[in-house]
Amino acid sequence: MYLHLGQDTVVRTSEIIGIFDMDNATVGKSTRQFLAQAEKRGQVVNVTGELPKTFVVCRDKRGEVRVYISQISSATLRKRTGFIDQIANI
Repeated sequence: MYLHLGQDTVVRTSEIIGIFDMDNATVGKSTRQFLAQAEKRGQVVNVTGELPKTFVVCRDKRGEVRVYISQISSATLRKRTGFIDQIANI
């Protein structure tokens, strides 16, 4: 299954490590450091021209990490993945 992150960007749901709300997650120092390091390494892909609401951390089959910045809310992205349904059934 694939998840549309905005504009013309889609990722495989099997590659998603986490979907994070930008406002809540970036409060922590370690998260800000993670994002800064990812930016320095060229791992950040901005898929929005608008105010970012979410970042999605993915790891592909080769083990490479990508961080996607999206204008779509984390709640909407989670619903689209079906992850909420999986958690509710545990």
